[in-house]
Amino acid sequence: MLKKEVIGQQDIWNRLMEMVRENRVPHALMFCGPQGCGKLAMALAFASFLLGEREEADAAAAQALPPMSDDQKRRACSMLGKWEHPDLHFTFPTIKTSDMPSEHKPVSLDFIREWREMLLSQGPYIVISEWMKRMGKVDADFNKQAIITAEESNNIARELMMMSNQGGYKISLMWLPERMNDESANKILKLLEEPPRQTLFLLVSENPELLLETIRSRAQRIDFKKIDNEEVKKALIERRLLDENTAHRIARIAGGNWNLALEELDSGNENRQHLDMFIMLMRLAYMRNIHDLKKWSEVVATFGREKQKRMLDYFMHMLRESFMYNFRQPELSYMTQDEEDFAKNFARFINEANIIDISDLFEESKKFIAQNANPKIVFFDMALKVIVLLIRK
Repeated sequence: MLKKEVIGQQDIWNRLMEMVRENRVPHALMFCGPQGCGKLAMALAFASFLLGEREEADAAAAQALPPMSDDQKRRACSMLGKWEHPDLHFTFPTIKTSDMPSEHKPVSLDFIREWREMLLSQGPYIVISEWMKRMGKVDADFNKQAIITAEESNNIARELMMMSNQGGYKISLMWLPERMNDESANKILKLLEEPPRQTLFLLVSENPELLLETIRSRAQRIDFKKIDNEEVKKALIERRLLDENTAHRIARIAGGNWNLALEELDSGNENRQHLDMFIMLMRLAYMRNIHDLKKWSEVVATFGREKQKRMLDYFMHMLRESFMYNFRQPELSYMTQDEEDFAKNFARFINEANIIDISDLFEESKKFIAQNANPKIVFFDMALKVIVLLIRK
């Protein structure tokens, strides 16, 4: 994987290349930053560079590495193209599936085929919920069950103690190391304290504060910022062939999160359904159609509780954007074209007299749902109160 496949983050890449040129690549690097900023993409690109897949622009840094013949480079590129390079070892959170023996403790090798398929088909911008589905757990609400086990740490130690297959670096790339259990974390700590020769640990973390302080102190931390909106816009135009206006809107909504930008591209995504439910709620409330509002509440009551909470978060987003739309300042608006089309006529009903109370109503409803209240009662009560609040001026 080449650096040009990473969206933005050129400053980070320049820093990594400087480390290589000056022969001061540490034995452990920890990439930290918000979701969708390209941490894993950068780790994969850097690992690929060290193992032999390089661009001409980085020739100066490559000269600081052991020389490789053209045949070695071709083999390296071929193996990296399938993510099957023998000196690149992947570690990621796993789950125990129903087809595993009761005594079996899951490790990354159990799911390496699914991991490679995901990287090849979806690319390096991934989220844990998607990975859960790939492993066989469809319900993303069970994310917390995906962990890195102690058995995984034993496997890492065995793999890294072997000689490098291609004579260069051995790289252990660990995605979401904060999901290690205590036993696993203590074993990894020993490896970081006494790393095998020519080994590089690449830790890709979204919540580094959950890691042991002793692990954090033994890795050089590199913090990623959100991707610049212009970089996201450029990538949407070049990679997804969007027109400039649509790309601009999605980039602003994504806020530097490429994963979120991709979600917005999906015409059948969850937010589209949430928008439909928001429009229906507001129109029925405006018409004071209590009969159909009851039907509406019964429909949303069938959603899972996590989805209901996400829907209410989206309602609060639309409330805020509708209120801001009244100021006629495009730079304050973060809406898709469909959302703005609705807000053109709806925004005038959201004003200083009701926005706080409606927002509090949605927040309170979300709290009730989280406390396992009856969703039919919660949403019907909420809908009736919206009728009253919409007419405030």
